[in-house]
Amino acid sequence: MPGTLRQITVNGIQTTVATAGSGPAVLLLHGFPHTWRLWTEIIGPLAEQHRVIAPDLRGLGAGTRAAEGYDAGTLAADAEGILDALDEPAAAVVAIDAGTPAAFLLAMRRPERVRRLVLMESLLGSLPGAEDFLDAGMPWWFGFHAVPGLAETVLLGHEAEYLDWFLAAGTLGRGVPSEIRDAFVDAYTGQDALRCAFSYYRAMPATARQIGEAVAAGRLTMPTMAIGAHPVGRALERQLRPVADDLTGHLVEDCGHIIPLDRPAELLRLLTPFLDERATRPLAESADR
Repeated sequence: MPGTLRQITVNGIQTTVATAGSGPAVLLLHGFPHTWRLWTEIIGPLAEQHRVIAPDLRGLGAGTRAAEGYDAGTLAADAEGILDALDEPAAAVVAIDAGTPAAFLLAMRRPERVRRLVLMESLLGSLPGAEDFLDAGMPWWFGFHAVPGLAETVLLGHEAEYLDWFLAAGTLGRGVPSEIRDAFVDAYTGQDALRCAFSYYRAMPATARQIGEAVAAGRLTMPTMAIGAHPVGRALERQLRPVADDLTGHLVEDCGHIIPLDRPAELLRLLTPFLDERATRPLAESADR
């Protein structure tokens, strides 16, 4: 559990931020259908050497149900504002799912704020490298969530059943602890909560344009790690390789999409040495794990 939970006002919204530990800052960005509690098994061990900062993303959790701003560029500005509010000039940034495009854009636009970058289980717009993953088309829920007003109307009153499907699929049937499951269900219950969640999907065209513009203008210059599992695998790593100067890739075997809850020990085994800025690594290494 975190050392502190606080409400921070940033970029026109209020959001919950969990913090723990001291040392070089590590910013953790979750995805759908999560809150900061996604990192429950990760915060304590990382806090032994780092100041861990785990916010609820815009519109998710207990924060402001914002009307707009669910594109990755605005989310990157939210993340930078959280660092400002906590007097952190820079941080290592670790992100998964919907947090990944935001972390990528923060690193591309404001590289001085991102010391190291870890991206997991997401795709980055239309960057090449994910063609094999997309051969069968996008996952079915992308289109369902993207239609304005549809998914929240259909799912109202059935949020728990819907989220349980994602949590089971994201852990290959193993499920998540009941306390965390209940917190996720509570955070995504109600029409406005669902609207905010699905706004991430409705903002994907804008996010894709922002990613394309960022790649046209620059590169990732900080040490970067791509971690894949099921179903994204190495697609994200392939997207990153042409645009990252120093990229390490890992594939976590027998692991569902929700890596921090399905295989937290394996994730920590990868994160701990990578986030140790005293360590030296060969440039652009790649590994199978």
